[in-house]
Amino acid sequence: MNRALAVPPVRILVVDDYCVVREGIAVLLERDKGMKIAGSAASGEEAVLAAHRLRPDVVIMDLVLPALNGIEATRRILSGLPRTRIIALSACHTSEHVYRALRAGACGYVLKSAAGAELLSAIKTVTAGGQYISPAITARFVDGVLGTLTPTSPFDRLSVRERDVLRRIVAGATSSDIAQHLSLSRKTVDTYRGRMMVKLGVTNRAELIRCALEYELPVA
Repeated sequence: MNRALAVPPVRILVVDDYCVVREGIAVLLERDKGMKIAGSAASGEEAVLAAHRLRPDVVIMDLVLPALNGIEATRRILSGLPRTRIIALSACHTSEHVYRALRAGACGYVLKSAAGAELLSAIKTVTAGGQYISPAITARFVDGVLGTLTPTSPFDRLSVRERDVLRRIVAGATSSDIAQHLSLSRKTVDTYRGRMMVKLGVTNRAELIRCALEYELPVA
């Protein structure tokens, strides 16, 4: 083998506030001989510092992070390291979330519900100079084209009452608590929650809360 022609592994920084997620991603990626974990970070601020110290080729960026969110961390990293390729990792698959990540400079967007093989594909695609968007996202749009859409606030789709319910869900209230405060039946509250999940493109309560925090819109 000609060592001079050997291609160095892609150096990756993994950013997520959950240790088990960071470790799981690291185990997955290092199974590929062409990839190497350069480091990890648990917050947006840590991610910015680690990126400038380690200068990774790729950053896997969770969007909901303590103190400094993933969108802003992406902007800050790219302001100093414009050649770094950043892949957003998110539980949300609405066009608005994708647009925010891409506008910040991310060149990839992978759903947390995706198989590990998809994250590997995303890394290989962006390091080759391409853009990667989870097929589950592009399949929702006509011809799979994101560029023809005009992003709007996902909260614009919610009624006043739905926003009211969402504000209380984010605050940690149960369906029973919300029903009592809004003089509704618990079944009605659950119906509102179900409608919001459809409108915001999520599948459970945890993702609903995460999307509200991730998009950083006032829900009060």
